Amino acid sequence: MPIPMMYKSPTVFYTMMMMMIITSFVLLCGSGAGGVSASKHEDNIGIYELNNGHFSVKLTNWGATIISLLLPDKNGKFADVVLGYDSVKTYKNDSTYFGAIVGRVANRIGGAQFILNGTRYELDANEQQNMLHGGHPGFSDVVWEVTKYKKDGESPRIMFTYHSFDGEEGFPGDLKVMVTYSLVGKFKLSVKMVAESQNKATPVNLAQHTYWNLGGHDSGDILSEKIQIFGSHITPTNDQLIPTGRIVSVKGTLYDLLEPRVIKSKIKELTNGFDINYVLDGEKGKKMKRVAVVWDEKSGRSMRLTTDAPGVQFYSGNNIEDVKGKGGYVYEAHAGLCLETQGFPDSVNHPNFPSQIVNPGQVYKHHMLFMFSIDQESK
Repeated sequence: MPIPMMYKSPTVFYTMMMMMIITSFVLLCGSGAGGVSASKHEDNIGIYELNNGHFSVKLTNWGATIISLLLPDKNGKFADVVLGYDSVKTYKNDSTYFGAIVGRVANRIGGAQFILNGTRYELDANEQQNMLHGGHPGFSDVVWEVTKYKKDGESPRIMFTYHSFDGEEGFPGDLKVMVTYSLVGKFKLSVKMVAESQNKATPVNLAQHTYWNLGGHDSGDILSEKIQIFGSHITPTNDQLIPTGRIVSVKGTLYDLLEPRVIKSKIKELTNGFDINYVLDGEKGKKMKRVAVVWDEKSGRSMRLTTDAPGVQFYSGNNIEDVKGKGGYVYEAHAGLCLETQGFPDSVNHPNFPSQIVNPGQVYKHHMLFMFSIDQESK
């Protein structure tokens, strides 16, 4: 390449060229166009695709976030069934937790405090006087390291790793966290979360916070979709969505989804919508519990979810309002639904709830398996 006359020396020219290349790479990652990252610095945020030839998932190491999932409908037409944004930069200013891993403790901790082994820990109160999804910034607002990545082939997978330091958002102890996303079948997405306590006992309760709309992210609301949740009890809450400590049956309540129900038929009777933790029933001798089935009649798509966690938070996207999403589409209330498998909310303050405390030498494990089908009708 000839050197333009405006540059008096080859050294200046090639220095300027290198600066332009580096700047273009950083802008590319920030715009959501792609890139590879294995660093914790904010200028090393990338987008990664998993594709097994049947469906594909895109993720970013900002928050270990799912940003898209493309599925065919009953006519073979593909659509993105995950709410989100066009640019990674927008995820950095997001308050909806679209697609992210949330923690160190997902959901709410009442009063943003708890006592563990005789010590009171004061946490970051980021929702009134309570903590939500690990405070600010929680695991959804940090750069994760990419430690394994296989884009395609028989079993595409990616592993994100994050080191949470002692005292981060008030939590005790250093914690090493690993999340692996993998395509394990024709239409199956596996999410495995592992956390190792390095030196102190600490609560750990990770959740995956994708908003799903099986009709397509830009198809309107999810009120016409049908849902079934395999939980015969819930943990009721106060007016700040903090559990009271009780565990009550769903029988005779608006939360009874033991049989498939059109979401609209239930939600119209609720003040705002669904935002409640279900106690999963499970089956004797089986580690993985049935969580829920969601059907979208128009597209023919369905989603089944199983987990080894004790509960699931069903959130019907009640508080989404005028959120500019992918392709400029504006998301409103109930544009998507979340099924966040988890330990029970505020378990650190309720001894009768399953413990989420991980001691040094112990390993926290949480597995979710999403199984998608096409033209699957409820019975």
